[in-house]
Amino acid sequence: MTENERIFELRKTLNLTLEKFGERLGVTKVAISNIENGKRSVTEQMKKAICREFNVSIAWLEEGLGDMFTNLPETLLDELANEYNLNDVLRERIFSRLILR
Repeated sequence: MTENERIFELRKTLNLTLEKFGERLGVTKVAISNIENGKRSVTEQMKKAICREFNVSIAWLEEGLGDMFTNLPETLLDELANEYNLNDVLRERIFSRLILR
């Protein structure tokens, strides 16, 4: 399966129309259709946008490896800890301070 076919599979999994999928990425439905049909290649910028917008694994998108979606953080604190590379001790300190306020 090609990257283009995986984008089609992703869109169908998300149950989005060409138009809605394109809107979320800032492109037209024609652009998405051309990508899905192999008439246009998938740029690095488009790959990054797809992965960011839909929480898609880059390994899955590029090579079909692993799960389609990345593991999503369960809480906002988890998301911040991931973004700022906080260890468990720092996470607990931050959480404790938030609770005490």
